[in-house]
Amino acid sequence: MISLVMKIYNDVLKKIMEGGADRKGRNGWTRGLFAIQMRFNLEKGFPAVTTKQLAFSLVKSELLWFLEGGKNGRLNDNRLKEIAGKEKTIWTDNAEAPYWKPKAKFSGDLGRIYGVQWRNWKKPKGGAVDQIADLIKKLRADPYNRRLVVTAWNPGELDEMALPPCHMIFQFFAAKGKLSLHMLQRSCDMFLGVPFNIASYALLLSMVAQVVDMKPYECVLTLNDAHIYRAHFKAVKEQLKRKPLRLPKLWLNPKIKELAQFTMEDIKLENYQHHPPIKAKMIV
Repeated sequence: MISLVMKIYNDVLKKIMEGGADRKGRNGWTRGLFAIQMRFNLEKGFPAVTTKQLAFSLVKSELLWFLEGGKNGRLNDNRLKEIAGKEKTIWTDNAEAPYWKPKAKFSGDLGRIYGVQWRNWKKPKGGAVDQIADLIKKLRADPYNRRLVVTAWNPGELDEMALPPCHMIFQFFAAKGKLSLHMLQRSCDMFLGVPFNIASYALLLSMVAQVVDMKPYECVLTLNDAHIYRAHFKAVKEQLKRKPLRLPKLWLNPKIKELAQFTMEDIKLENYQHHPPIKAKMIV
C-alpha cells in the first residue's frame, strides 16, 4: 500500500508552508499553525516516513530509555548512548545547552524529563507514582477505563528539566480487542521532530498492545504549535517533491509479555523503503 501516512504528513507541511503565520520565537523564525490532528491506522502499516530516511534505531532506543525511567530520578544522556550504540544522540545538545548545563548534577544529566515523569512522578506527601505500571495494570483489569492517561507535563518540576516536554500527555482507548492512543504535543518541529514522534508513539502503542493482548489500531496526534523552522524551508520543499513509497511493517518479538523485557533486538522494521536522508540542523 502506498503510504497514506505520507499524504497525511505532507498535507500538513503544505498547509503550513502555504498559510502558516511567521513568528520569531525562542530559537529563531518559524512558520506555523495551531491545533492540527493527524490519525494513523496501524493496520495499514507502520507510520514511518518514506520520503526521507527515518532513524528508527534512535526512535526505539529513545523510547526504551524513557521506559526505563532513569536512575536517581534523572535521565542520563550517557545511558541513552549505551542503548543506541552511538557517541552522540538527539539529546546531547540539550544536555550541553547553556541554560541547562549549570543545573546538571552530573555529566549527561537531563533532569526529570519524560521517562522520569512517566515512571517516578513525585507525590506531595512522599513516594512516587509509576504511571506506566498503573496504565498496564488498568488495561489488563479494566480496559474500558477512561483514566488511561500518562502525563509528562509537571508544572512543579519544569525547571528541573533540560527541555520541558513537547509531547505532553497521552491516553489509551480500548474497543473490540483493539487499542488506540492519542497524544497531545505542545510544540511540534514538523520537519525533524514530528516524523520521529509519529513513529515513537506508534511503537509505544504497538508495544503496549502486545503486552496487554490487544491489537494496535489508531495512533492519533494533536499538534498544537505546529511549525516549520525557516532554516528548514529548503529541506521541506525537497521532501515534498519526492514520491511516497510503500509502508514498512513493524515486527515485535512475540515472546515479549512485559514492557521491561523489550530490547533493541526485539523491535524491527521490515521492508522499510525510503528516499535518501535530507540533512537539516536540529534547533534546540
